[in-house]
Amino acid sequence: MPAQQENSEPNSLLAGYYQRVLEEEKAMTWWAWMIFGAFLFGAELLAIDAQFYLVFLGISAALVGVLGLLGITMPEWVQWLVFASLSLISMFTFRRALYAKIRGNVPGFREGVAGEFVEIPSNLEAGKSLRTSFRGSNWTVVNAGTSRIEGGERVSIIRSEGLTLYVSNNQ
Repeated sequence: MPAQQENSEPNSLLAGYYQRVLEEEKAMTWWAWMIFGAFLFGAELLAIDAQFYLVFLGISAALVGVLGLLGITMPEWVQWLVFASLSLISMFTFRRALYAKIRGNVPGFREGVAGEFVEIPSNLEAGKSLRTSFRGSNWTVVNAGTSRIEGGERVSIIRSEGLTLYVSNNQ
């Protein structure tokens, strides 16, 4: 009879351990949220252009992971609710402005080099071209104006096509 009791004690300890494990697994662990967030964030930055939606989903997942890391325990359904809420709030609040800044669609942002100035190293007749350095690269410069450009003169860039700058000293 005592041998039977000894065998039942390890089983009850083991059963208690498994019961605790099952209770703890009802909620996702903090590191699972961090991995999920890193995956979403990385997918947006490296593979998929989802217009920043995945970035905010990834950040929201990471924030739920941080809450778990700080010891704030929540059932799984609450974690998913917090994740969804953070995702929606951050997307509707920050995505449009951040995406516009990253993509350059903000007022006052100029795309291209039109309107900037370049120094012409030698005389350049109307309709002719030469090579010069601009922003650390060699460019072909074409005089799109009607008059000659003197060497050393700074002229306005009218437009660019590839690595060709069209310039004019006619203001």
